[in-house]
Amino acid sequence: MINKLLCAMGVLCLALVVFAQTPDQKSADKLPELNRFDPAIANEAKDPCTDFYAYACSKWQEANPIPEDQYSWGTTSNLNLWNQTLLRQTMDSLAKSDAKRSPVEQRVGDYWQSCMDESAIETLGVKAIQSDLDRIAAIKNAKQIAQIVAGMHGMFPGAYEMDNNYAAAPILGFYPLQDLADATLVVATIDQGGMGMPGRDYYLSDTPKLVETRAKYKEHLRKMFQLAGDSAERATANADTVMKMETALAKSAMDSVKRRDPKNLYNVMSLQQVRAATPSFDWDGYLKGVGAPTPKHYIVTSPEFFKTVEQMLKSESLDNWKTYLRWWTLHGNAPYLSKSFVDENFDFYGRALTGAPQMRPRWRRCVQYADRDLGEALGQAYVDRAFPAKSRERVQELVDAVESALERDVDQLDWMSPETKKEAKAKLAAIEDKIGYPKKWRDYSTVKIGRGNFAQNVHQATAHELKRQVEKIGNPVDRGEWTMTPPTINAYYDPQLNTINFPAGILQPPFFGAEEDDAANYGAIGLVIGHEIIHGFDDQGRKFDAKGNLRDWWTADDAKKYDERGKCISDQYTQELPEYGVKQNGLLTQGEDTADNGGIRLAMMALEDTYQKKGKSLDEKGADGWTPRQKFFMAHAFSWCRNVRPEIARTQVVTDPHSLPKYRVNNVESNSPDFWRAFGCKAGQPMRRENACRVW
Repeated sequence: MINKLLCAMGVLCLALVVFAQTPDQKSADKLPELNRFDPAIANEAKDPCTDFYAYACSKWQEANPIPEDQYSWGTTSNLNLWNQTLLRQTMDSLAKSDAKRSPVEQRVGDYWQSCMDESAIETLGVKAIQSDLDRIAAIKNAKQIAQIVAGMHGMFPGAYEMDNNYAAAPILGFYPLQDLADATLVVATIDQGGMGMPGRDYYLSDTPKLVETRAKYKEHLRKMFQLAGDSAERATANADTVMKMETALAKSAMDSVKRRDPKNLYNVMSLQQVRAATPSFDWDGYLKGVGAPTPKHYIVTSPEFFKTVEQMLKSESLDNWKTYLRWWTLHGNAPYLSKSFVDENFDFYGRALTGAPQMRPRWRRCVQYADRDLGEALGQAYVDRAFPAKSRERVQELVDAVESALERDVDQLDWMSPETKKEAKAKLAAIEDKIGYPKKWRDYSTVKIGRGNFAQNVHQATAHELKRQVEKIGNPVDRGEWTMTPPTINAYYDPQLNTINFPAGILQPPFFGAEEDDAANYGAIGLVIGHEIIHGFDDQGRKFDAKGNLRDWWTADDAKKYDERGKCISDQYTQELPEYGVKQNGLLTQGEDTADNGGIRLAMMALEDTYQKKGKSLDEKGADGWTPRQKFFMAHAFSWCRNVRPEIARTQVVTDPHSLPKYRVNNVESNSPDFWRAFGCKAGQPMRRENACRVW
């Protein structure tokens, strides 16, 4: 995820896309074909005014079943493989020992070689992390727990990355953050963490499917302890201990809906207050262990959570804490160890949580790890091959047009006062556009990477990144930093920098093509651009001002009117999903749903303006028999076409603030008068809502 408070709310979620690849792509020499929008994909046996997602996607879905090693398969799947193949080709060329390699090339090549050397990894087995396990076994008193946790936070990613639910790290998360009241100030955040399942509902809900998953998790715990050398009896007891401790943490964790509101997370404390709140945790030892400077103050996201941590430090035995820390060492390192650990890790986190029957080939996993750990070093090669200057220029034109559309939209709003409009336009004018890649590439010169122990290479890269993160505390804000690597198929809005960010990885077909017509580009990437801009004005983004400060710039009456419109969105998206055995919470997805609905409107306004300037009509059929207005909505839907396994769909509904693809199309289009006009939808038809929602 992203290591800045509330950046998660600005991400265009492609969680069901970013790891999808075709299983029979074995050669690194041949790039796969990219999916490109063609309106002929429409299934004209379906009625667009009844179910537009089926109309636009069903033919494609039928022709593209989910591969065995995937949990979903979408129109952007081949783009991910295309991106990964480019990265693999780069690393293959750098993996050979060569005196001509630069220091950065050596690190990239040796990282790749160590990840792909399965024989060496198999020989090491759990010995790869034995020294880490020995340190836990040697703990003599509870005070040492904090020092061990600090070391673990530098071993595998998670502690410095804020997630929608909690930090994926033992006990807590720790990361730098622009202060919410003064965005020029970088302070430290202490976040809730310590749970191995995706969300607190997995521990607490009585929903049958989640109860079933909970049982599978406990069995996974048992098997992992056995792989580490425990007897069957001891492994069962250890699994019970971890489950008990993580469940206690889950009970006190702030839920994901409440967590969306930045005001709930902004609990300012001095170091003295932090120490007083959890006196049994050696904060001085932890902070020294992670090398953290002393900030002006700390932000503690969930004080209630840390009350429970304090109680557990007092009530749980030292042996139980050793068991818990041992589990997290195994869990955090499992993907980088021998095959038995990798297989068991996949059995739960792959099969049980995502539904994928088979694991992805090793080279694809290694590309993923390398992109995470050395991403901007790889990103330079990706940009050179995949993102020419003309593409960047074209995207900037689209961004400018969509931003201009929002300015016009604000002027036209009949429910917003002049005072609030002035503030909204000031914030819009201050948005900084980041397209493709950073202006300054990240420095990896101090990362120690060798050709031997792969797990230790991950530790070295993680320790380097943790150090880089904590060194931001107390220093000026780096406005040029990106939180995604260039090959990433995603985008985000940063509310504290007030930036919209589009990595080169998403600026490819089917989202964007420099030679594609305007209707297709605005319908796909134009929606993404509008989506990210609207995040600055969604139910949480609107609470930040142009400078990134948490400040209420709305009149009371305008805020009330906004909330009324927002409730229409959240009510519309709150629905039972019997096919998955869970219920969608519209309050959880409200920000993303608002961004989707507002984004499609802005993209259409920008397209209309573009056509008007050219003296063309959006409703005139072309040689292919489609109007540009129809192609706009078809391109939007096509970018979201995918088949999804029920397990990953259920996980997303329970834990993620983004709606499932079907609803990101049908709910959006059914609220749009432009869509009704494009396809002639009449009152009473499902795709023309009587109570159509609109915020922006």
